[in-house]
Amino acid sequence: MASLLYRLGRTAFRRWPWFILAWAMLVGGVGAFAAAESKPMSESFSIAGIPSLQAAELQKELFPEAPSIDKQVTGQIVAKAPAGHTLAEEPYKTQLATLAAKVATSPQVAKGTQLASPVVMGPMLTQQLVAAATKQGTPEAVAKANAAALSPLSADGTIGTMSWNFDVENIQDVQQGSKDAINALVADARASGMTVAAGGTGMQPIMMPGGSSEAIGIAIALVVLVLTFGSFVAAGLPIVTAVVGVALGSLCVTAATAFGDIPSTAPSLASMIGLAVGIDYSLFILSRYRSELLHTDDRSHAMGRALGTAGTAVVFAGATVIIALVAMLFSGISMLATMGLAAAVTVFIAACVALTLLPAILGLLKGKAFSGRIRKVQEADEDDHESVNGSVRMGNRIAAAPALWAAAIVVLLVVLAMPIKGLHLGLPSDSTAVTGTDARVSANLLAEGWGPGKNAPMIAVIDARQTPGDAKAKGAAFGQVLTWAAKDPGVANAQIVQANKTGDGAVLMITPRTAPADTATDDLLQRLRDGQSGVETSSATHIGITGMTAIQADISKRMFDALPLYLLVVVGLAFLLLILVFRSLVVPLLATLGFLLSVLATLGAMSGLVQHGWFGIFEKQPLMSVMPTLLIGIVFGLAMDYQVFLTTRMREAYVHGMSARAAIIDGYRHSGRVVTAAAAIMISVFAAFAFADSPLIKEIGVGLALAVFLDAYLVRMTLIPAIMMIIGDKAWWMPKWLDRLVPQFDVEGANLAKHAPSESSVTR
Repeated sequence: MASLLYRLGRTAFRRWPWFILAWAMLVGGVGAFAAAESKPMSESFSIAGIPSLQAAELQKELFPEAPSIDKQVTGQIVAKAPAGHTLAEEPYKTQLATLAAKVATSPQVAKGTQLASPVVMGPMLTQQLVAAATKQGTPEAVAKANAAALSPLSADGTIGTMSWNFDVENIQDVQQGSKDAINALVADARASGMTVAAGGTGMQPIMMPGGSSEAIGIAIALVVLVLTFGSFVAAGLPIVTAVVGVALGSLCVTAATAFGDIPSTAPSLASMIGLAVGIDYSLFILSRYRSELLHTDDRSHAMGRALGTAGTAVVFAGATVIIALVAMLFSGISMLATMGLAAAVTVFIAACVALTLLPAILGLLKGKAFSGRIRKVQEADEDDHESVNGSVRMGNRIAAAPALWAAAIVVLLVVLAMPIKGLHLGLPSDSTAVTGTDARVSANLLAEGWGPGKNAPMIAVIDARQTPGDAKAKGAAFGQVLTWAAKDPGVANAQIVQANKTGDGAVLMITPRTAPADTATDDLLQRLRDGQSGVETSSATHIGITGMTAIQADISKRMFDALPLYLLVVVGLAFLLLILVFRSLVVPLLATLGFLLSVLATLGAMSGLVQHGWFGIFEKQPLMSVMPTLLIGIVFGLAMDYQVFLTTRMREAYVHGMSARAAIIDGYRHSGRVVTAAAAIMISVFAAFAFADSPLIKEIGVGLALAVFLDAYLVRMTLIPAIMMIIGDKAWWMPKWLDRLVPQFDVEGANLAKHAPSESSVTR
């Protein structure tokens, strides 16, 4: 492989116009296709086969005229009168009536929608419901409680709500202009002194990839690169190549919408990862290129050797990241699989750019590649095994007490991992939106007026088609199911809210006592599911529990249940790949065990930051359901990057005759500084996404930044070298029979000695 990459690097350097033209044509062609054929991205989090969606299908069978609950795109407005007033007073009553009339005729609101002021609708609906219920024999107190739970006006008359459906099938189909029109009406209603807020799935802001987060990450990366190379031109090269890779990757993701649904978070995730690895891959190759220039005046030869050594590490590092991302296919969750594939494509492009476009640009610049110097940076000579730099001093400190360092790191990581025992997963909703946003205000007002469970309704669909007897018998069966649900201590209210025309199907509305993000709500759903078979038998009905609360809980559980298989596939495949790279069983084993420590520590720390609100970075809420899987996939790949870059230098020294401990120190000498810089860049890029509007992207950014810090600095550069120092030569042990079976990839570049510089091609 080293010889192949040598020829590629030398060719790209010498034939630079063709390579640059090819990349320009590729970007232009994909961009043109994306502009012409792309479609809106999806906001759907649904997973086929989960119980709540099966219940939604049952509801569709029994009530074919009603829209499926998982396909509804909703909007709602919640209003609260000023302190000491009710909504029935003027001018609030008139303002709400005007607001209802205008919202009903707003763009994209479903045709035929008739909205009424909660001040008018509340008393009228309550009177009708109480009269109908008492007529059927329901005790008056129960009838009033049921009516209050459904009323759009709170019991004290201070808070009111109105809801509607948008005439679309996908959240992304709600145009920003439609949202702006409703938000403008809400703003006008606030002029009277009321607190008014709009929420619902259809009013969520559209997440756009790109923007300030990438700009912040690039700015910080540029500072680190300037300090690393001491040259503005050299510092700019990894930025330029990474931006090209991210741009092309984003265009590919956008173009892919022409062939299927792509989650709206996929471009941001792909951009985040592509930018980080793109800068790092170019940094490693450029650093090795500068080192090779100490031995030759033939720049094309130096470029070839840089690609044959550092480029080989880039190939294996990129392959590890791609394996981890593509392995999301084994999660069985289409949304995660699509996000993983999008990120994998971007990583593949980033590696290709570093291996071909960077050498071409260096061929264009020739001797100007390291111009614009602001300070002198001395690159360690490849034949230098004696000099001392900051990385060597760090290695010597670890070598003085490796057992102490290893123990301290393990203890720290275990302590950080402890909060994982209370890990609670969830999905974003109005009740977990950022404080102060309309969505969060509307959810808070609903909780204030009706209790926290108002934001977490569940629906039990009752199928009595196989229940023996007439309509009266089926009605009795519905009542039996109602009694069963209502007696659970976690249920605030349960009532039949709809029956179909044939009388063999009903909808039971269950209002929990707790909020959607509360673990008690998940526990309630589980208790209902556990007792479902018993009441089905006694009532001769079939029951399915659905609603957005149940759907989100099922999605979170499915994602969590998919983790063990996914982790096994990722670790197993990457372990085999690392055996090829290091020709050792011990180093790959240490690498994977170190990853498990760092990812558990990261999940534990993120549980503390998100669920418990440590340091105020996040508001208290469940960790996003996709976080563990994304964290495992992405961090494992990135962690192995640094393992490959650092340990290949150690193995290179060991293969050339140095002792095991001296080889580790030599690895620090030649790769420590660039690995430190690469990790700092990646942390900066990820941390910049903490300022993203999307809660999911914000969590991913902070989680990845924390994971890279723990894994790169504590595990890769401290813990694993310390253990390798303790075990010595055994770190490179491999059974002879396996050594014969494993193909040689020449990661250390031993075969490059046969490639000599050509005097006719010296380019200074």
